[in-house]
Amino acid sequence: MNAVVSRIRHALEGYYPSEEIKNLSKLICCEMLGQSAVDYYLGKDIILSENDEQSFENILFRLRKNEPIQYIQGIARFYGRSFRVFPGVLIPRPETEELVEYMLAELSSDSSLLDIGTGSGCIAVTLAKELPHSRVAAWDISEDALRIARINSEALGAKITFKQCNVFAYTPEMHHNFDAIVSNPPYVTEAESKDMEPNVLNWEPHTALFVPDNDPLIFYRRIGCLGMQMLKEGGQLYFEINRAFGIEMLNLLMDMGYHNVRLLKDISGNDRFIIAKR
Repeated sequence: MNAVVSRIRHALEGYYPSEEIKNLSKLICCEMLGQSAVDYYLGKDIILSENDEQSFENILFRLRKNEPIQYIQGIARFYGRSFRVFPGVLIPRPETEELVEYMLAELSSDSSLLDIGTGSGCIAVTLAKELPHSRVAAWDISEDALRIARINSEALGAKITFKQCNVFAYTPEMHHNFDAIVSNPPYVTEAESKDMEPNVLNWEPHTALFVPDNDPLIFYRRIGCLGMQMLKEGGQLYFEINRAFGIEMLNLLMDMGYHNVRLLKDISGNDRFIIAKR
């Protein structure tokens, strides 16, 4: 074990599980300090410059405060691409990659798509890159999120139309225009916050996470209403959902007039996605 890895494990012991410390050690050494994977696995030492030493100590300090490594690094991986992330946006999750997979399997390359609550832009950018003839629009209420999404769009060469939009105050300017609307809106109830890890609860934006306990489907209901006006006939809604409300989501969208409503599980076997046709 090289000296840097030993320092990482000593500094983070008691803060993170041992397996997570191992993963953090490799990421810090190889992605943040520039060591090759071969040298890492051979246990070779890293010679740190004075600047490297300061950066290294800052990384450990921030990790001990439970700051997500993605915010410290400023990068999160999503669908094989690197996205800039800062505390103003949620860190992309693997489950959301699964939602994108469903979309790519079903949509044509020239689809007209809308991503509501785009955050880092990971969904919109991925769709624009993987469906090169598509027309992609992305909305968010947050100026910070849109700034970060634009940075990612430009860095990855994706053509997207961004708009700052509060869906609860929005009156559709266009009707039956989109082939698909996708959203991963806030869906964690306030009651669930007590069980969340501090690296999520204390760092990621609460406006992108939480919904009231007395109306957990508030965003889905509103976006579903907009979908009835803004989706083409046969156009589809794609939602990532709270696993606790799968049946409620099925009933909500069927009551609104959607058909072919599908409740799908994520790789962990949890109810996680809803797809519905207008």
